[in-house]
Amino acid sequence: MEEERGVLVCRAIPGIQPRSAFTSKGVAAGKFACISVDQRDYAPTAAQFIKHPLALVACLPRDVTLFLAGAAAGAAAKTLTAPLDRVKLLMQTHGLRVGQESAKKAVGFFEALALIGKEEGLKGYWKGNLPQVIRIIPYSATQLFAYEAYKKLFRGVDGELSVIGRLAAGAFAGMTSTFVTYPLDVLRLRLAVETGSRTMTEVAVNMLREEGFASFYSGLGPSLIGIAPYIAVNFCVFDFFSIGNHCHTHVLSSRHC
Repeated sequence: MEEERGVLVCRAIPGIQPRSAFTSKGVAAGKFACISVDQRDYAPTAAQFIKHPLALVACLPRDVTLFLAGAAAGAAAKTLTAPLDRVKLLMQTHGLRVGQESAKKAVGFFEALALIGKEEGLKGYWKGNLPQVIRIIPYSATQLFAYEAYKKLFRGVDGELSVIGRLAAGAFAGMTSTFVTYPLDVLRLRLAVETGSRTMTEVAVNMLREEGFASFYSGLGPSLIGIAPYIAVNFCVFDFFSIGNHCHTHVLSSRHC
């Protein structure tokens, strides 16, 4: 790669008498000097991106960067805790799996852990994690954008958003994001509960063939009722803390002015 060097150019300014002169080495002999810097936008080369791939993040808008970081963090957290979630679901549904005669016999944590490894191998601990990871991105995106849209809808005549308006916007945003991504959540649960080595596609096709499209939204009503107050309070409290922090910062900066 060719090395880039800065160039110092001296030009006469009309109406201004020079009070100093530059020596042969480019050092000012007097007390006055004016340097003009040519500002240009230089796009990183492909070789620089290959060497420093994380530099791609700096080229994205701040909101997009925060969203992608949140999605990546959520996917990593879900993947890390997926074995515990699988064990929990197995313990909750063990009676239904083995039949009514053994339904009274509960399965313990270590017993469930060993059972998954014995029947399905190591990959069985992460069964159902793929639809959960896929669900994170559209769920987060829909929730954030829906919340902003509902806030505009619930603003009063004066343009202000009341506490009730924030709660309503949060509740509707939570229900909207849940409705959009609910089929992926159903697939995750189906994969996590059943034994065998069927893939997500095979389970989805089987559900569509045997139970119809409505099976992808089984239990949607209770889920919407449960998520609405949770997301409403979540967003409302977050907004108030954000507004309070912004006002506090503004007051402190005004005192220093």
